[in-house]
Amino acid sequence: MSKNSAIEVKNLDKNFKGKPALQQVNICVEPGEMVGLVGASGSGKSTLLRHINGLEKGDTGTVYIFGTALQTDGVFHSHIRKLRCQIGCIFQQFNLVKRLTVIDNVLVGNLGRMSLVNSALRLFTKEQKIQALAALERVGILEQAYKKAAQLSGGQQQRVAIARCLVQGAKVILADEPIASLDPESSRKIMELLCELNRENNITIVTSLHQVQMVRRYFERTIALRKGEVVFDDRTVNLSDRKLDELYGAAAEELILKGHGELV
Repeated sequence: MSKNSAIEVKNLDKNFKGKPALQQVNICVEPGEMVGLVGASGSGKSTLLRHINGLEKGDTGTVYIFGTALQTDGVFHSHIRKLRCQIGCIFQQFNLVKRLTVIDNVLVGNLGRMSLVNSALRLFTKEQKIQALAALERVGILEQAYKKAAQLSGGQQQRVAIARCLVQGAKVILADEPIASLDPESSRKIMELLCELNRENNITIVTSLHQVQMVRRYFERTIALRKGEVVFDDRTVNLSDRKLDELYGAAAEELILKGHGELV
């Protein structure tokens, strides 16, 4: 176990109803790295991210966040709440409360650090509200602060989710198919925003994507999964179409969508 790593996964196994979802997964992500996670449908990308964030318990193996164990052999450690405060999550379907305003959705990022009473009653301070507005400005949608989340476009909703991570003070962002529901232009803007946060705020980012072209465009390092196993962990430049064919066979076609995310 490396105390310097932002994320370390050691010998992680997970089975669902007897079927392997993760098999002896070993990965290490350093602080400030931006890593792409690829694989065909059912390869284990989302499952892995959920284990790193403590939303799922593994059967065996350990997940470390900045050198501290989050879970070991299916048991969450007592400091999981503190560790999870350092991990922001972005999902394909945004995970916003649509009936709440944008700023209220962003303020939710504070809940992990608040007392149970203040958290339950949503008692946010003036300073927290100022911080939420600053986060919305950072992601470029300050003018939407008092609209209902349901009124926003998909790309704007994803920006709200990113602003929530900033308010949370996340040192790590796990983005699970963050552009799968977006049009190409919105996808580009979200990926560029994540790159900015990685570069300017030194936030460690692990992003699962379905299109290899997007990974090639934005990530220097790629981890590929197949049937729950890590089958590639190297510089993205080495993940050629031929390599994809070797790893996935006919299933490689679903990872290569011409015209989506290609460099122009």
